[in-house]
Amino acid sequence: MRKSLSSIFSFGRLGALLMKEFIQMRRDRITFAMMLGVPLMQLLLFGYAINNDPKGLPAALVATSNDRFTRAIVSALQVTDYYRFDHVAESATEAEELMARGDVLFIVTIPSDFARRVERNDYPTLLIEADATDPAAASGAISTLSTVATQALLREQGMQAEARENERNQVQIVVHRRYNPEGISQYNIVPGLLGVILQMTMVMMTSMALTRETERGTMENLLAMPASPAEIMLGKVLPYLVVGAVQVAVVLTASKLLFNVPFMGSLSLLLSAVLAFVLALVLLGYSISTMSRTQMQAMQLTFFFFLPSILLSGFMFPYRGMPGWAQSFGEILPLTHFLRIIRAVMLKGADFQAIAAEVTALIIFIFAFAGLALFRFRRTLD
Repeated sequence: MRKSLSSIFSFGRLGALLMKEFIQMRRDRITFAMMLGVPLMQLLLFGYAINNDPKGLPAALVATSNDRFTRAIVSALQVTDYYRFDHVAESATEAEELMARGDVLFIVTIPSDFARRVERNDYPTLLIEADATDPAAASGAISTLSTVATQALLREQGMQAEARENERNQVQIVVHRRYNPEGISQYNIVPGLLGVILQMTMVMMTSMALTRETERGTMENLLAMPASPAEIMLGKVLPYLVVGAVQVAVVLTASKLLFNVPFMGSLSLLLSAVLAFVLALVLLGYSISTMSRTQMQAMQLTFFFFLPSILLSGFMFPYRGMPGWAQSFGEILPLTHFLRIIRAVMLKGADFQAIAAEVTALIIFIFAFAGLALFRFRRTLD
């Protein structure tokens, strides 16, 4: 009886198997790091970096006078913590250029006769222009405008107690939601999906480029070929550009036919930026493949990169709502720069000058990932 039970189940054999699995887990450092790193990353990002009510939003002030009522309005808007006046524009044209580049999210225009109309109780008017390409980022700041501005003027005039009776002193707020007046969320989400889809597929497919050769036993044949590391790298990544081109065509067509997303800019400019973005992604995937021993490890490293890209790039949550350290981290992600490009070109009709900084960042990523891939490839071959 004891012999038959020991043949079915043995704590000794179970202990040996458990020990073997723990040893393998310890040797597989990438998997072990994923098990600890991903939950910790999610905790930190969702706990500290994600904020659906962004504050400290950059704004530009267009004002031809510096009277006490103008100062009161600006001070009151700053006190709400929603507005941060980083720029004082000399003209409306200069302010529009700042908004087209994404340097500011709001333009506050105070007319030259504002103080005179306040003193005459003649319905003073303010113009607030908001970048509504991301409706969630601007909604909280816009909702506070009327009350804050009115209270600021009444306080400056010493008329808080007469606020309800003296309605003629209330300032008229004219809000222009630029680029997305209706606040349609699809206009913000659908263009961003192009970048997310490209990143998910391009990085994942190319990250398994070399590991697939190793697992199939064809790596020796590849190394025996009279080809340099650069030629092998280009031969691996360039075919995926064709796959990326098909995905771009599908997403752009669907965005127009199914979701009626406007396309205000240059198609050739957007496609050039997409090419730079896809090339950076496939080189990143190839770099990951040089660091992985198996296809499973390559997929794990891809996911480790994919998660912060989704959360910190401005795709799911307002970029301006994140703390400074999270925004700095987001700047080293290619998706962050591509989202700015595609939304600027499609919704704002931006020209090359407006997106030059973002395109330059993508080009830097291309050279950085290419250099890393070549360096790691040589080390792998040794």
